Amino acid sequence: MMTEIPRQAHSVAIGAALQAARIITDYYGRVFAIDAKLHNDFVTEVDRKSEEVIIQHILRAFPDHAILAEETGKHRNESPFRWIIDPLDGTTNFIHGMPMFAVSIALEVHGQLAVGVVYEPLRKEMFVAERGKGAFLNDRKIRVSATMEYNRCLLATGFPFKTFDFIDDYLNIFKTFMTQTAGIRRPGSAALDLCYLACGRFDGFWELNLNPWDIAAGTLIIQEAGGRITGFDGQNNFLYKGHVIGSNGILHDWMLSNIQKSLGEKISLL
Repeated sequence: MMTEIPRQAHSVAIGAALQAARIITDYYGRVFAIDAKLHNDFVTEVDRKSEEVIIQHILRAFPDHAILAEETGKHRNESPFRWIIDPLDGTTNFIHGMPMFAVSIALEVHGQLAVGVVYEPLRKEMFVAERGKGAFLNDRKIRVSATMEYNRCLLATGFPFKTFDFIDDYLNIFKTFMTQTAGIRRPGSAALDLCYLACGRFDGFWELNLNPWDIAAGTLIIQEAGGRITGFDGQNNFLYKGHVIGSNGILHDWMLSNIQKSLGEKISLL
């Protein structure tokens, strides 16, 4: 049984996201320092400052909690409470002035997602979920779409830009969905893709090689909005494997089947 969620946890997460958003919007459109962590994987001083503010805000409220953050890694791993933080999801968009990025903050309690907050600063859209209490956008309850026909669904994805080991397989999946659906979008922020799925703007989503901080908050928001999210094998160990399918639930088995057919025997390698 999951330990009780701290009563103020979701409000602390919201406060941390808003503080980070002030830094992000202040830097948006300005010149700032940019470093490359890996191929096509960038970090800016904005990411670092945003993460620092989030961690400070959380640890003021919960000094004994653990942290898993994109830029600074793990802190205090012995706690049953762990915050999973992406201070700026969509950094490449941010660098290029593309208005599609967000702050993502989740809380795990004994390994189970308990709170999720994703904030899109420019549109001022705050997505919030707490396990068992539903999902909300700016205090309005949200639900996944009711789309049943795959030829009417709109999917989102993210290109495998860090490693190209499965590029041909990915393109096979892309071609399959492109020819069977109403369209595919690639906005550039997995956290927002999942939230847009949760509120019905998308009907499904898939991506490879994501990190826990990319998807933790969005995962809970989808689940609390009535959707379904799994790995490419249909199991629930995707958070740390990183290969993800999300849907309104109705279309999930169809998406899963098409992805598995496209990958064939390589599914066992993921």
